[in-house]
This record gives sequence, C-alpha cells and structure tokens, in this order.
Amino acid sequence: MIEVIPAIDLIDGKCVRLTHGDFAQKTVYSDDPLEVAKRFEAIGLKRLHIVDLDGAKTGKPVNLRVLESVAGGTKLLIDFGGGIKSEKDLEAVFAAGASIANIGSLAVKEPETFLSWIEKYGGEKILLGADAKNGMVAIDGWQTETDIPILSLLRKYAERGVTNAFVTDIGRDGAMNGPSIEIYRQIAVAVREIKLIASGGVRSTDDIDELYRIGCVGVIVGKAIYEGRIKLEDLSKYAG
Repeated sequence: MIEVIPAIDLIDGKCVRLTHGDFAQKTVYSDDPLEVAKRFEAIGLKRLHIVDLDGAKTGKPVNLRVLESVAGGTKLLIDFGGGIKSEKDLEAVFAAGASIANIGSLAVKEPETFLSWIEKYGGEKILLGADAKNGMVAIDGWQTETDIPILSLLRKYAERGVTNAFVTDIGRDGAMNGPSIEIYRQIAVAVREIKLIASGGVRSTDDIDELYRIGCVGVIVGKAIYEGRIKLEDLSKYAG
C-alpha cells in the first residue's frame, strides 16, 4: 500500500499553499498548524510533511516553533524541510522534533556535505528533496532553475547509496490538474534503487492509486485536502 503523507506548508507560522511554487500566489488555509496536524492524526495517518517556505526563501529554518508545537502535540512522524544549509540547522530541526530532514538545495550545491550527513545520521533520517521544472532541477525554494536533469541527479545519488527521495513537479504543484505520471514512471523504471515519493498535482484518490501502480511508495498531498477535493475520511483507507 502506498503511504499518503499530508503536507503543511508554512509562511509566518500559518498553513498556506502556493500555486506553481509562486509566493505571489499564496492561499492561507489555517492559522493553527497543530490543529490541522491533529485532524490528519485522527484518521490514522502516521506521517506529516512540513515545508518551511520562509526558510526555503531565506536559506535558514524559520518556523521551528511551529515544528516544536506539532511534534509535541501529536505522535506523527514529521519530515521537515526548508532552508537547511548547515549541520547546525540540521541539529536544530531534529531538536525541534523532526524525525526526518528534507534536503534539496544543499544536495545540489554541496553533494559531499549531503552525503556526509547521510553517513553520519543514516539514510532514514535524511530525505533527498528533488524539485523539477520542465524536467530540470530547481533549487532555493523553486526560485532558481538549473541545467541538471532530474533523472541525472537521482541516478547520481542512487549510485552513492541514497535510497529515499521525494520529487515535486513544480509545474503541477498546487495546480490541481493531476500529477506528472510520466515523470514518475520514468524515475521508477530508471532509478529502481530509490524509494520514490511523488509530490504535486494530486487531485483525487484515483491519482494516488495510479502513482502506487507505477511504483511510488508514497505520495505527498496538500491542496486537494485543503480545497476539499479529497475528503479526510477518504484517506483513512491508506492509514495503518
């Protein structure tokens, strides 16, 4: 069974969603991230994906108090990302209650540092976050496009022993027009060593089931939940 991982994106301590990663296209859904997280926990989901968008933009984790609140108020396994650029940042994220740190930009800019963290903390504690725009890697909170193909990045890290990654198609994120099935199918075939988590564009449980069929082990779902396209009770079948 595929694992459904609800997402909480944070700006100024509030739950928001962006469209296509554009900070100008922001919708605030809740002023109380802990209350939102408790709703996910109540239907039996076990994991939560928190993105510190302020941190991604500024290059340093900003919403650690929210992380502390959610970690202290639930039993959810939290993976947290956004602005983690140093080991001090990493330690602060773990100290605030995250079980897993999502690393994106640093994995592109400083691959040896990223690999050293995996060696030190373990592959289950460090999650590669690879964001793609038109098949190319994007970094710095999606604000900077590179000329690195997403498949090349994943292959490179798979060859160095990385086994866990989530891939977001920025063009689909928050757009509610379906996930990039073809990209995920290509990755699942070409980089079999990676346990692939899909992110972006999911609008229904049919999308979730299709991602499972092509080989994804997990899927991050955000806007579809907040907009009511997917009811929380419909996700209970993926719990456990």
